[in-house]
Amino acid sequence: MARAEDAHLPLEEKPRLNHAYKKRKLLEYELLKKKKLMRLGNKTIDEDDEAVHLPNPMVGFGIPSEPCLKTHRNLPEAALGPPYFYYENVALTPKGVWSTISRFLYDVQPEFVDSKYFCAAARKRGYVHNLPIENRFPLIPLPPHTIHEAFPLIRKWWPSWDTRTKLNCVLTSIASAKSTERIRKALEDYDSEPPLRVQKYVLDECRKWNLVWVGRNKVAPLEPDEVEMLLGFPKNHTRGISRTDRYKSLGNSFQIDTVAYHLSVLKDMFPNGINLLSLFSGIGGAEIALHRLGIRLKNVVSVEISAVNRNVVRSWWEQTNQRGNLYDLDDVQQLNGDRLEHYMTSFGGFDLVVGGSPCNNLTGSNRLHRDGLEGKESSLFYHYYRILDLVRSIKT
Repeated sequence: MARAEDAHLPLEEKPRLNHAYKKRKLLEYELLKKKKLMRLGNKTIDEDDEAVHLPNPMVGFGIPSEPCLKTHRNLPEAALGPPYFYYENVALTPKGVWSTISRFLYDVQPEFVDSKYFCAAARKRGYVHNLPIENRFPLIPLPPHTIHEAFPLIRKWWPSWDTRTKLNCVLTSIASAKSTERIRKALEDYDSEPPLRVQKYVLDECRKWNLVWVGRNKVAPLEPDEVEMLLGFPKNHTRGISRTDRYKSLGNSFQIDTVAYHLSVLKDMFPNGINLLSLFSGIGGAEIALHRLGIRLKNVVSVEISAVNRNVVRSWWEQTNQRGNLYDLDDVQQLNGDRLEHYMTSFGGFDLVVGGSPCNNLTGSNRLHRDGLEGKESSLFYHYYRILDLVRSIKT
């Protein structure tokens, strides 16, 4: 494995091309102008255009059990790859968010998928990408698809009135001990099936916090290693960091089996390996998906603000004996055209730009600051677009 630290990687001395510099500055100016025109709530966008309707069922262009729902789509000419791009975020957002994301990402329509069709937990996400959609294939072995398949030992404690077969979306936090104790006390007075009002209270709490039955009248949150398994990560992938950080990092990550299904088309396209620009890398969901698909990671530029997450990715890189180069950066806001051009000149450009910017201001659980793409954290989406557009312009 070749270890590469960006801090020790000098930029090559080469004459600056004035026209390239001016082109990048023009792109940055156009981005600011486009952002202003397309700001949520701006009257230049028709209300009808803002509505992106979520499909039901949320199966995108196809899932492993129904792979041929759609085998071809016509992409706008401006969106055609390579380089390929893959952007992810929560499906349920304030009005106009996905319309804006689509407009910025070359008018590519989102593919909405619920990961409950890939594993035992729901995870409703939107994906905007310019990848082919035919000849996809799933990771093997297939993961467990129901709660009892995933956790067979809890079946003996599972009451008949809890009819859940899938868990809800994995969160970044878990229920407190007081919450689970209240549930135990609510059930302990009943030797048989509790009344409907008690059942409703217990089931509402179980669905909210993804609680599972671990004893008589006893529920508990999922353990971090159980969450890793549900999301498709290697066992103990996040071991070594605090329990709180493990839940936070996993709750913000990709569901590997879902993402790998979409990225699987790259295996035949890049038989000699891939150069990856991974923005908002988190704990390396895209890198792991590509690795599990058998796609060699030649050069990976990983940009992630959390030092904890960067260490998790670095540890995985070393433990899996990767032979390519991993470059660590900590802030997408500092990734400019000069640095991108240096990387692209060094190893021949990026084949794939992947990322999922923070959903803090998009998710329904944030009732105080659900400000959409203008929120403090979620506005970082515009840096995904800025960097992607720079990559595409430098290539051309």
